[in-house]
Amino acid sequence: MKLKHEQIQYIEFLSINLERAEKFYNASFGWTFQDYGPDYTAFEGDHIDGGFMLGKPRKGSTLVILYSEKLEETKMKIEKAGGKIVKDIFSFPGGRRFHFADPDGNELAVWGK
Repeated sequence: MKLKHEQIQYIEFLSINLERAEKFYNASFGWTFQDYGPDYTAFEGDHIDGGFMLGKPRKGSTLVILYSEKLEETKMKIEKAGGKIVKDIFSFPGGRRFHFADPDGNELAVWGK
């Protein structure tokens, strides 16, 4: 893991089904996982690491935004893996993005140029 001063380094989500979360995020983004007992799994990506703790997700005020060089391709991968598009691709100053819900209902976004 590469640590950068004052930058997001780790993020945790709740999931009611850790195995399903692993399959979804691996298929959508290629994240790899390491299980730490029955209630926690950690993931590793290229730019941020994190984990999933067993529990029921709650709608919160935090929106995690990922970057994609191929926005439409990423959207199709998410849908194929079982994600639900909750806000289709739209333009904003500086790029385009969409929002999706993972199988547990966690809402994330993906942006690109």
